Amino acid sequence: MSVAHPAEVLLGAQAGAVALPVCDHYSGVEARMRKSLALQAEMAAEFGACVFDVTLDCEDGAPVGGEAEHAALVTELALAAAPDMRVAARVHPVDHAAFQADVATIAGGAGHRLCHLMVPKVESVADVQAAVAAVDAAGAAALPLHVLIESPLAVRNAFDIAAHPRVQSLSFGLMDFVSAHGGAIPADGMGVQGQFSHPLVVRAKLEIASAAHAHGKVPSHCVVTEFGDAQAMRTAARRAANEFGYTRMWSIHPGQIRPILEAFAPGEEQIHMATKIIAAAAQAEWAPVSFDGTLHDRASYRHFWQVLARAHATGRALPAEAQAWFTPGGTGSTH
Repeated sequence: MSVAHPAEVLLGAQAGAVALPVCDHYSGVEARMRKSLALQAEMAAEFGACVFDVTLDCEDGAPVGGEAEHAALVTELALAAAPDMRVAARVHPVDHAAFQADVATIAGGAGHRLCHLMVPKVESVADVQAAVAAVDAAGAAALPLHVLIESPLAVRNAFDIAAHPRVQSLSFGLMDFVSAHGGAIPADGMGVQGQFSHPLVVRAKLEIASAAHAHGKVPSHCVVTEFGDAQAMRTAARRAANEFGYTRMWSIHPGQIRPILEAFAPGEEQIHMATKIIAAAAQAEWAPVSFDGTLHDRASYRHFWQVLARAHATGRALPAEAQAWFTPGGTGSTH
């Protein structure tokens, strides 16, 4: 008989309130922005889903004095992207002279096409409120905001920032965070090893992840600048996902996208276990079940459903029974 869809039954998990691709790829130079959008479409065809966001960057991408022209270019590229692709834009900070014009141009011209707007150097809820006011004034009141936490003060305010209803994700800005300490954190704190060992950096990462999860938002891990070291990238992505509670990560080079997808994707054994447990739960009409000598109920069902959702979002092959839950109209069935 037909049963309810797991996503309808397994509500109430804060961490599952917002679902985003696990990779957010940044580019700001025109040629790289165009290549990023082309790669996004190619990989969507390969995986059968849009597996990473492309964020078109104004903060670091716009030449000084050319901010208006760059914002216009970002708007043009966002509007020209393939319909099912997830495209975002990063504007200048709220206290930058170009911020209002960025938002008016990009959110005003392409707000309906963007998946979100990234606001850097957010220090407080007041900064979020200023961004919301500007975005709403541009006519994009439905546009979610992602924010960058990049200073000790911002880390202190992370829980309040995450609580704002328009904030969908919190990202850690490693480079600016280290620089904001006036030399108290050595330069290797920005490296692939130091960022996972220096106490102040580790504390900031954990605070941001905790704040995001506390309010059902998505914590997004910082960049790895050593983009030529594929193994370092994989190690960093795995640690971010498995030890620090992050469910999303930045890419700044096309070569980083696949390692991020791999690191944040569940393994085959996890996928098959989750499928069996959710199928058994559905057959039991979501009452508790015993699986391999372990009792499971809705509290653990939520976890295993999130495993399957992550597998689908990262383009992993799913057993037929699980794939049915991600097919339009699919609910699975008991037998």
